[in-house]
Amino acid sequence: MKTIKLSCSHALFKYLIAQKTIIEGKKEPLFPGAFGIYGHGNVACIGQAMEEFQSDLPGYRGHHEQNMALTGIGYSRAMRRKQIFIATSSVGPGATNMITAAAVAMSNRLPLLLIPGDTFSSRFPDPVLQQVENFNSPTETQNDSFKSVSKYFDRITRPEQILSSLPQAIQVMLDPAECGPATISMSQDVQGEVYDYPEIFFEEKIHEIRRIYPDPNQIKVAAKKIKDCKQPIIISGGGVLYSEAEQELSAFAKKHNIPVTATVMGIGCMKHDDPYYISAIGCLGEGSSNSISKDTDLALAVGTKLADFTTGSWTNFQNPDFNLVSINTARYDTTKHRASPVVSDAKVGLKKLSEELGNWKAPNNWYERAIEEKQKWEAYVQKESGPTNQEIPSYAHAVGAIYRNADPSDIVVTAAGGLVGEVVQIWKPKQLNTFETEWGFSCMGYEISGALGIKMAKPDQDVVVFIGDGSYLLHNSDIYSSILYDKKLIIVVCDNGGHMVINRLQLAKGGKEYICNLRAARAKNVQFVDFEAHAKSMGANGETVKSTSELEAAFKRAKQSDKTYVIVIETHGYEWLDGTAFWESPTLENATTENNKKALTEHREGKITQRKGV
Repeated sequence: MKTIKLSCSHALFKYLIAQKTIIEGKKEPLFPGAFGIYGHGNVACIGQAMEEFQSDLPGYRGHHEQNMALTGIGYSRAMRRKQIFIATSSVGPGATNMITAAAVAMSNRLPLLLIPGDTFSSRFPDPVLQQVENFNSPTETQNDSFKSVSKYFDRITRPEQILSSLPQAIQVMLDPAECGPATISMSQDVQGEVYDYPEIFFEEKIHEIRRIYPDPNQIKVAAKKIKDCKQPIIISGGGVLYSEAEQELSAFAKKHNIPVTATVMGIGCMKHDDPYYISAIGCLGEGSSNSISKDTDLALAVGTKLADFTTGSWTNFQNPDFNLVSINTARYDTTKHRASPVVSDAKVGLKKLSEELGNWKAPNNWYERAIEEKQKWEAYVQKESGPTNQEIPSYAHAVGAIYRNADPSDIVVTAAGGLVGEVVQIWKPKQLNTFETEWGFSCMGYEISGALGIKMAKPDQDVVVFIGDGSYLLHNSDIYSSILYDKKLIIVVCDNGGHMVINRLQLAKGGKEYICNLRAARAKNVQFVDFEAHAKSMGANGETVKSTSELEAAFKRAKQSDKTYVIVIETHGYEWLDGTAFWESPTLENATTENNKKALTEHREGKITQRKGV
């Protein structure tokens, strides 16, 4: 067997470059790029290898380790898990900064390859700079923290270990059921060590994501459940997008006359004007979907993990005859809440289930009720988000102003905080795959970084970011990254003076305003940030507006800009679209104030309707 002598770092990237994938019939790199922030734990070896391979694996400078990994996540989501970004960091705080991003990838079931530096395998220089020593377990380093938020974890302590580790990591990241982040922790000394690697290890390999076909018996059981129901709904999740099952979902709904709802991560798998699409469901969803979900006797969950914000903490399904059928690649997800499981890819599962159902259709009166509820709720949303002369507009007014002027192909991005719920209800996708909000982990700071990754994946579409002042202050450095790499974003900063959606929850639970609301904060010198000036200091264009009419005009200027454009508007901190689903959040049982007592009563009333998991 022919061999080639390489350092472990060079072998690592030579192998990754050799991995390919097929996108729209064309061979493309499986790993299209890598973000890096370099320090003593990765610059000398990994850094040099990346520099030498940059023509085949483009490298990008990060400005915060968490941010650069979030950008990689946004990219992989936009590419529907067909390509995987790399993020490398130094040992120590550089590595631990990426842990939050790993958790985002883990909760959203998205691939991301993390390559943090690690301490010396030899232990001769211990304790090395930035090493966290575990006195009782010398094998542990700070990188062990990645284990709980990685689908695959390995620490490389010998150069030949990558021969088995890298293929396994890739298989996990491309597995439709196990998909998530992989962490390859690289000991500093091993990065530079050489080994005679087999040449065949570096041969080009083309990867395709496999489709999981359902068991025929599971299909038969699921079809029997559906045929016995009279008021079904479909809950479509992110798995529909990753399976590219948009057409199959629409065809299934039409053939069997079933209204379709969507999770936050599933929005965009149907166009808003599809006659069978009703609206988003759950705590951030709309009254239309939440209304019919109360009476539905069967929900067909497709590609969703059925998180609490989707199910209203399992209070949304109050029909005593309710049944659940779940199509998912992950066995774990298919068996939640006594569901009839169909372990399958969404595209294939919907086709097979439709074949088994034959010409069966749900009663038309149920579909007509769903459409009626949709029309009724849309009238409310349009009224609340329409043009206004209100002195300080609400989030809804701001989102509505941008939506009315956006192109159908514009991609909207938001995450965490109060904006998600408003965007979910107002931004109705006019084209498929134009809604890329992160809600699996609800990570503040994802907005700009994730949008940068989406723009890198979809350079020909405008990417519109909605971000609150709280998230902006947490992570904003990728405004500068977008300038560096000529990836224009349109960023709308809605400044309501603090973490006001949490302030809302604080009040709803009977508490008093404290810390979240800047105006109520016990601080001596409350200053409001000049976000326009800050954005301009990083090279972006920007302006501050006072009204929704000014916002609309500014957005038109932003569309014409040749670089990232930041628009700032002050928004109302106490006005929100109606919430129509229960969400279980902790409540003090030793209520003392009248507000506490009211909150406790509401909590207990909600719990009464909560579906038990057994």
